[in-house]
Amino acid sequence: MTVFEPGERVMLVDQRDRTYLMTLEVGGTYHTHSGTLPHHALLGKSEGVRVETSKGMVMTAFRPRFADFVLKMPRGAQVVYPKDLGPIIVYADIYPGAHVLEAGTGSGALTIALCRSAGPDGRVVSYDLRAEHRDQAVDNIEAFFGKLPRSLELRDGNVADVERTEDRFDRCVLDLPEPWAPLDALRHVMNPGGVLCAYLPTTVQVQELVLALRGNGFQHVETFETLRRSWHVTERSVRPDHRMVGHTGFLTIARRVGEVG
Repeated sequence: MTVFEPGERVMLVDQRDRTYLMTLEVGGTYHTHSGTLPHHALLGKSEGVRVETSKGMVMTAFRPRFADFVLKMPRGAQVVYPKDLGPIIVYADIYPGAHVLEAGTGSGALTIALCRSAGPDGRVVSYDLRAEHRDQAVDNIEAFFGKLPRSLELRDGNVADVERTEDRFDRCVLDLPEPWAPLDALRHVMNPGGVLCAYLPTTVQVQELVLALRGNGFQHVETFETLRRSWHVTERSVRPDHRMVGHTGFLTIARRVGEVG
C-alpha cells in the first residue's frame, strides 16, 4: 500500500460529493470555501483517508482517475471528454505496441490516453499547428505522467507533412476541423488494415469526411456518438439525473484498404 508523497496529485471529495484537485507540497495549505487544509494532514497517509478542514468540512482523499484529471486539467484547446476518450481507444483499437499518429495535440487529453494504451513499447507521434496548444499539452502530459513519455514525439506543423518522413503507422486519430484534407498523405503512411478515427462536432463535417474517405483508400466506415446520462439513486427513488452530457462530438471510424491481390 503506497502513501501520499510530496508532488503527488490528490483528489478531495467533500460531503456533498464535490471534487477538488490539488498537488501536495511540504508545508503547503489548500484553501477552499469550506476552510483550509494543511498538506501535512495527507502526506504519509494512504488513499481513502478522511480529513477535516478548519471549518469542519470532512473530505476524503483519493488519487485522481484519468477521467478526473481530464475534467480539471488546464485547457488551451477544447478537451476531448472522458465519455469520448473510451470509445476512441476501443473503436480505434489502440493496443500495446501500436504506432499511432495523432493530429491535433490540443490540450493533451487524447494524447495521454493514446500513450497509456500504446504503452512503452508503442509510439505516439502528435502534430499540432499551434505552438501554444503544444505548450499547454506538454504541461498537462508532464503533470499526468511526471515527465514526457519516451514513446511520445510532439511535432509542430501540418500532419500532412508526415508523408515526407519514413514513418509508418498502425492507427491514426484526428481531432481536426478538416480531417479530409490530409487523407491522401495519411493513406501513404498507414499500414494496410490500419484504423483511422476522426472526432468532429458537426454533421456537415462528418458528411464531407465520410465521402472523402471512400475515395481515398478507406473502407468499413461507421459514424456514431456517445451520450452519457447519470442516475440519481436513493432509498426512495431511482431516476435519471435532470442534466446529462449529451452531444460533444461524432466519431467516424474507417479501415485502410490494401492493394488488390
